[in-house]
This record gives sequence, C-alpha cells and structure tokens, in this order.
Amino acid sequence: MSSLIDLATRLLWEYILIYLLLGAGVYFTLRSRFVQVRYFFHAWKIMFSSRQTDKNEISSFQALCTSLAAHVGTGNLAGVAIAIYIGGPGAIFWMWVVAVLGMSSSYIENTLAQLYKTNNNDGTFRGGPAYYIEKALGLRWLGVIFSSLLLIAFGFVFNAVHANSVSASLTATNYLSPEQVGLAMAVITGLIIFRGIKTITRFAEMVVPLMALTYLFIALYIVVSRIDEMPAVLALIFNHAFGLEQAVGGGIGFSVAQAIMQGVKRGLFSNEAGMGSGPNAAATATPWPHHPAAQGIISMTSVFIDTIVICTATAAIVMLSGQLENGNTLNGIQLTQAAMGDLVGTWGEWFIMGAVLFFGFTSVVANYYYGESNLLFMKNSPQWLLAYRCVVILLVYLGAVSSLEAVWIIADLAMGLMALINLIVIVLLSGPALQVLKDYDQQFKKGRTPVFYRERFPFLNQTMDANVWIQPDKPDNIDDDDNGAPAPDLPEAEGL
Repeated sequence: MSSLIDLATRLLWEYILIYLLLGAGVYFTLRSRFVQVRYFFHAWKIMFSSRQTDKNEISSFQALCTSLAAHVGTGNLAGVAIAIYIGGPGAIFWMWVVAVLGMSSSYIENTLAQLYKTNNNDGTFRGGPAYYIEKALGLRWLGVIFSSLLLIAFGFVFNAVHANSVSASLTATNYLSPEQVGLAMAVITGLIIFRGIKTITRFAEMVVPLMALTYLFIALYIVVSRIDEMPAVLALIFNHAFGLEQAVGGGIGFSVAQAIMQGVKRGLFSNEAGMGSGPNAAATATPWPHHPAAQGIISMTSVFIDTIVICTATAAIVMLSGQLENGNTLNGIQLTQAAMGDLVGTWGEWFIMGAVLFFGFTSVVANYYYGESNLLFMKNSPQWLLAYRCVVILLVYLGAVSSLEAVWIIADLAMGLMALINLIVIVLLSGPALQVLKDYDQQFKKGRTPVFYRERFPFLNQTMDANVWIQPDKPDNIDDDDNGAPAPDLPEAEGL
C-alpha cells in the first residue's frame, strides 16, 4: 500500500503539479499584465501602511505574518541545501523563476479568499479555497474534500513533523529529552491556540519579522564580508542553471534537468504559491485600502520574502562556505549548519538550531489555524473545534517524541491533491479576480485610494456573503461612473 501511495505522490508532483503550477503562473502573469512587477513597490507601501486597524480587526500585515509563519520554516534552511546538493547551484535560479511566477498565482488565490470570506461577527473573518469553491462554483462537496485534505496535511501531519524537527534540534545537545521538549511545546501551543485567531496573528506579527530579520542580518553580514567572492557565486548559479559549465564536459541535458526539477520542487514547497494554503490566512484580514485586490497585492510579498530573500540567503551561506566540495556527504539541515559554522564559527551552528526552533514552532501555530478554518467550513461546531485543538496538542507532543518518516508520504499526497484542486479552481475563477484588479488599476491610475463597490460586479455581488464587503458610503463628489474617493480627502492615501 505504501508503495502505491509513494508512486501516486511522485507521479502527481513530478509529472502533473510542477507543470500545472508553472503554467498557471505564466497564465496569471500574462493575464494580469505582470501584476507582480507593476505593483511590486506599491505592495510594500500598503503592507506597512496596513498595520493599524480597529481593535477587533486583523490587519493585512498580521495576516501576511501568519502566512509567512506557516511556510517560512525548515524548508528555507534544509530544503535549499537539498536543492543545491542534488540539483547543483543552478537550482537556485529556477527557485527564483518559480517565485516570480508564483507571485501572480498568489495574487489570484488571495484576492478570491478576500472576496469569498465569511464574517465571524466579532470583527474577524475566515475563508480560503473551500469557501470560494462553495460560494463561487456551488460545489460544497469539492470544498469538503479540499478541507479534509488540508486538515490532514497541515492541521495534523505537518504539525507533528514540525514538532519533530524542533525536538531533534533541541535534543541534539543532550541537555533536553524529547519528552521534555514535547511537553513544553504542547503546553505553549495550547496556550496560544485556545485563545483564538487574534492571539495567533499577534504572535505571528511579533515573532516572524524578528526571526526572519535576524537570519537575514547574519546572511547579509556573511555576504558583505565575502563580497569579493559573490560574482563567482552568481556566475556559478547562472552557468549551472543553463548548463554552460557542464557543456564543456558533456551531460548537459541531465544536469539542467536536475537543476530545474530541484529548483521548481523546492521553490513550490517553500512558498506554496497556488497551492491553496496561504488564502486561509489572507481571508482573515481587513485590508487597507478597502479593496480585496489590496490583500492579493500585499500577499505577493510573502512569496518574495520566502523564496527570493530567505532562500537566497541560505543559498549564499551554503555556497560561500565551501562545504559543497567533492566527497562531502552532508545534506539538508546538517549542510546548512556546517556552512554557517564554517563561516562564523561554532555559534553559527547553534544559531541554526535556534532558527529551526522558532521557524518550526511558528509553523505549528499557523498550520493549526489553517486546519481550524477548514474544520469550521465542514462543521461549525464548538465540540468539534475543542476536539481538534486537543488532537493538535497531542500530535505536537507525539511528533516531538516519535519518528515520523512514514507520515510524510501521506502528507505529500494530501498536499498534492489539495494543490491540484486549488489550481484548477483558481484558473476557472481568475476572471472575477482579474476584473477586481482592473477596478483597482483604474482607481489607482486616477490618483485615488481604491475603494471596492460590490454592486459594480453582478456575479460577485450575487455569490459573496451579504455581510462582507458591505457597501461603503459614496462621497458626494463621486458619480456613478467614477470609483473611489479623491486622494486629497484621505490623508492615509499619501504614499500609495
């Protein structure tokens, strides 16, 4: 049975999803007129401007940090090293390509999550692919299948796996036992998740920027101190990406294929663009400007930070260290640890251990919420929610004290099927998301703060919930053929 699951997983990832994800990224990039390029700097401006909201609301920045908490993790430290080890330095270039294309996919799925979110009636929202599958397509059964797959992969298995990674890192020094680590993680996880989404987003807002910036500061220090070696590193990446170096000795086809395969796979696993996980966090936000496209645009920065920034930092550390010499058998997190130790001393290995701890723990908390949102989609029951929270806490403990290699196969298959469903759906629903982007474009070009008026979109107006994106009051100086409020009337529009 396990061999059949493994075969299905490999076929799904290596022969279907990779091409579908890349194809969707190209399609969305062209249809959106390169939204990831046009709004790159604008996305950062409105992201930092969106940190202040009403007391009970969740800001776009908090939602972004929650999304980053889920997919910035050990994959950024270990996955990059694996990609370089198997696919060579050229794999990094193809990770960049995947990230740039994935930013447009991220816009589509996260804008849809905003359009079809559900009001919790306490100032917060929830949503994601299951919600827009049901509301826009009328296929609740497919939404339930999607929710079940996400619950298995993110809510249960990945939480146990991340707990296992944290435990393995902390117990390597022999100061702590797996049982002690598991108990501590279970207690802290319980204290956070039982307090709800607001506590989760505040936790992510505090921890994620701190840990990411610390890691990037150290990587920047290493790059600056070895700046004379960087041209050679970049040349190595590009030469291997296109087989220019291998062409001298033959074997160019296999080498390039390995670089592309590893770069694409690790890039997709890392930033999760188009896979349907990130929209569960994006749906929680009350974005500023008051427009669903704003959250889609902001969410593109998550892909950039994850792959272009953090994964590139890891690649620079590994390649500058000289650890990729012939005969070196280190791989994964061990390679990253050895590289950091070689560049900055023994404390670098301890730092990577700490990074695994924080990255892994924040992933547990964010993945829990992804599962909660999808559980509530299937059945909005306090009893089910209590049972789910207890199971997550138990799995965190068991993950810390057990070996979990076997469950990875199940998780990969569940995540692959989940991504397959989401990609097909967002291609089908890309029309409304692109219409919303066009509306944002028109208002932005007029120098206005974009505002969303749902009655301008008949299909959306009929399929969205009545108590989300409630019609704002239209200023007296705006007629029916115009959109938005004049920028001078809105002080916060400065800097848009």
